[in-house]
Amino acid sequence: MAVKIRLARAGAKKKPFYQVVIADERARRDGRFIANVGTYDPNQNPAQFKIDEAKALEWLGKGVQPTDTVRQLLKNAGVWAKFNAKAA
Repeated sequence: MAVKIRLARAGAKKKPFYQVVIADERARRDGRFIANVGTYDPNQNPAQFKIDEAKALEWLGKGVQPTDTVRQLLKNAGVWAKFNAKAA
């Protein structure tokens, strides 16, 4: 079972809002998830990204792989650098 950190879409039509979730890669995009670790709102100017760093680092330490989009968001927030510093 491969587990990923990915975005689950919410919000109204043409007004997306995303939850950053830990989910089995076989689950549907907005379906069952294991844990909720943050939110991403691209409608704000600038886009608003909130994440629970402790939970995210814990899951990354367990081997969970982020999707490409989530990896970029983590890099911009500085969480990815903290994970790489801890792993090295």
